[in-house]
Amino acid sequence: MPLSYADFKHAADSNFKREFGVNHVTFDAMCTVLAANYQRVHQRRGRKSKLLIADKVTLMLRYYRKYNTFAELSFEFGISESTAHTIVTHTERALKNSGQFNLLDKKVLLDDEVELDILVVDATGTKIQRPKKTKSVLLWQTQMPHAQKPVNH
Repeated sequence: MPLSYADFKHAADSNFKREFGVNHVTFDAMCTVLAANYQRVHQRRGRKSKLLIADKVTLMLRYYRKYNTFAELSFEFGISESTAHTIVTHTERALKNSGQFNLLDKKVLLDDEVELDILVVDATGTKIQRPKKTKSVLLWQTQMPHAQKPVNH
């Protein structure tokens, strides 16, 4: 069953922010900007969207907050994978172009003047504790001859 904005509409601010990364006021401002953009773009052409404006913002925030793939999002929201990608990119572009929201661009990471604090944890080199073999077990394994099947002629 897809999660929509209606499921979290009346949630407490702390729970809402934990789920989406923004508070109710910011979410409503995002919906207002996106609705104005949607009206401007689709005033003369285009098919009506299957998702509500709030659900589009929800989809974009879940993509950035939870790191879901477009395949997972498409399954959750009942749309195709390419539609999920289109919604995220259009929503991001509309919010960025409005000037009200500061969404970092991926090109910021390439800029030498930006200082980033990065912590990398390598969990692949961890040792696994295994029980030690005692000398008696090792001697017992070397002294026991392997059972051989009798050869029938």
